[in-house]
This record gives sequence, C-alpha cells and structure tokens, in this order.
Amino acid sequence: MTLREHARMELEAAGLFSKDSDYEGMLGDAVMELIEKFADQGHSGFSASMCISIFTRLARYEPLSPLTGADDEWTELNYDGDVSYQNKRCGRVFKDADGRAYDIEGKVFREPNGATYTSKESRVFVAFPYTPTTEIVDVPASEGDA
Repeated sequence: MTLREHARMELEAAGLFSKDSDYEGMLGDAVMELIEKFADQGHSGFSASMCISIFTRLARYEPLSPLTGADDEWTELNYDGDVSYQNKRCGRVFKDADGRAYDIEGKVFREPNGATYTSKESRVFVAFPYTPTTEIVDVPASEGDA
C-alpha cells in the first residue's frame, strides 16, 4: 500500500473528509495535500524521518537551533508604557525591559486526570544560548477531586 492510499484510508476511517467533521471535511483535504507533496518528494526512510521532524517543529513555530538572545531576535511590545520583548523565533520566550528573559511555558502543570495548564508559575528565567524546554510538573490530587 502506498503512503497516499494509507493516508486516504485512515482519513476516511476517521471521518475527516465528512462534511459533518471538524472544519467540514477540509482537514482531510489539507492533510492529503501535504501527503501528496511529501510522497512526490521521494524520501527514503531516513530522509523522511528527518523531513517530518523538521516540518513538525516549524509547523509548531519551534526553533531549529538554540535562541541566541541577539537584539534582532526580539519584537518590542509596549502596553501603556510597560515595555517588554517577544522572541521572533520562539513566541513563548519574552524579555522584560531590564533584559531578563523567560520562557512562559518553562513549566507545564499536569492534573491527575492528564489535563495540563500553564500559570504565572510556568515562567522560567533563561540564559542564552537557549533551547526551549518544558518541565512537566505533576500536580497532586486535591481533596475535592476524590
């Protein structure tokens, strides 16, 4: 079975071409368009794996190499005189006017049921070069959850 055949079969089985599915079947079409292009490129197993990995990171707006913290990596944000900066290469990294940089997803909290969330406590200060990482912090069940 070809990649195209496999993809179409799985997308159909998942109902992603159906007008009743999310986005009225457009997700199935969009994924098939990507599969067609990928299949046309003729990757071997090794290059396919590398291409998928790189594409996935880019599609998630993740950097491919460590952030440098250089001045040209930042966009100035000014909210009523409160100046801060957002990293252009990784939107989850910010810098205060005083120059301290931090990752707003440095910690992600996970409930016992598997639900995850971020909060003010998710902020982790970073030094450059920096490769964005996330620490998963398991939150104990509260008495009200029993």
